[in-house]
Amino acid sequence: HTHQTWAVALNMLQDNRLVPASQTAAYFHGHIAYDDNYVGNADTLEEGERLAGLIGDKHTVFMKNHGVLVTGETIPQAYRRLYMLERVCRAQVLAMGTGRPLEIIPDKIVAKVQTPPANDRHRADRERMYFEAMMRVLDRELPGYAD
Repeated sequence: HTHQTWAVALNMLQDNRLVPASQTAAYFHGHIAYDDNYVGNADTLEEGERLAGLIGDKHTVFMKNHGVLVTGETIPQAYRRLYMLERVCRAQVLAMGTGRPLEIIPDKIVAKVQTPPANDRHRADRERMYFEAMMRVLDRELPGYAD
């Protein structure tokens, strides 16, 4: 659960839906649950249980007027999803700022984009290596962050 700038900006809008208007956004299509009822701080067990029930079979929750919650089978997978989500939210907000209509990718193409290659046996390894690389960047750029 984070309050990243671009995801929060999108969640501040009345229509806060992430639309499949880019290849990266297509990966998220159908995998986001939307919590349209901001109830204040998410700091109680009951609120955590409500959000857990809301997520269902999705891996991401957009929390209206708040932020996002992202899950994964592993920490590296959740981190990569979160990183990609912030980038795609930024792209959508920037594109919306032009005032021109977004070009939505058809469902048939979204399904094709979401279908992993038959020989993709190394996804977990790539996610782990990506996470480790990002941790090295963090160690270099913000030493002592974990203190």
